[in-house]
Amino acid sequence: MTDADAQWKVLPHDPLTQLDDELWRMEGALPRGSLRRVMTVARQPDGGLVIHNGIAMSDDERAKLEALGRPAVLLVPNGFHRLDAAAYVARYPWLRVVCPRGARDAVRKVVRVDGVYGETDLGAGLTLEPVDGTREREGVLVAKSAKGRTVVFNDLIFNMPHGVGLEGFVLRYLTRSTGGPRTTVVSRLALLADKPAARAHLERLATDDLQRIVVSHHEVIASEPAATLRAIAATL
Repeated sequence: MTDADAQWKVLPHDPLTQLDDELWRMEGALPRGSLRRVMTVARQPDGGLVIHNGIAMSDDERAKLEALGRPAVLLVPNGFHRLDAAAYVARYPWLRVVCPRGARDAVRKVVRVDGVYGETDLGAGLTLEPVDGTREREGVLVAKSAKGRTVVFNDLIFNMPHGVGLEGFVLRYLTRSTGGPRTTVVSRLALLADKPAARAHLERLATDDLQRIVVSHHEVIASEPAATLRAIAATL
């Protein structure tokens, strides 16, 4: 980890908003392009915070985050989502850093790894699952509450509106990234090694008590999430 990696570099972002009793979300910009990234925060039974895809935020929003609980676990959800990982560890050196097993080599280039999905206990109501068929390069965070379940994906599912200009054209027609919930061309090439296994796993996640799907790029899927997840699975 270099000094540059550890700098807390704040890019434009929205406020932290609550999704469920113990679940929050923040959407922010990337250094280039119109692609938006999403951080999800879940509170453990002991009050610790699990931070999925951490985003460096303003002092005001960081104070709000810390008021929710003590940051305890940083989830680096794949080998591409490492932008602010080192900055989080520099600011909160006690964090336990967890990533999918298949992403460890990439994540270790910027930050230490303390655990992997499928072997890390986050406490009651929170589980980490490697997604079958991805060579454990991708996983999901599942958060259960009295209202139902939330599944937090990373790059395996996108939910982006169509954009404009050359970038919008590329995302819409070449990478097939925009226009509603979907698995993009890039995700299919980079993540999927066994499509039937991935399809079956997504179908298992599409339970009747599924309240929402949070993705790491753009919009929450809150309308008929189980049916939407089954529809995405059918395309694999």
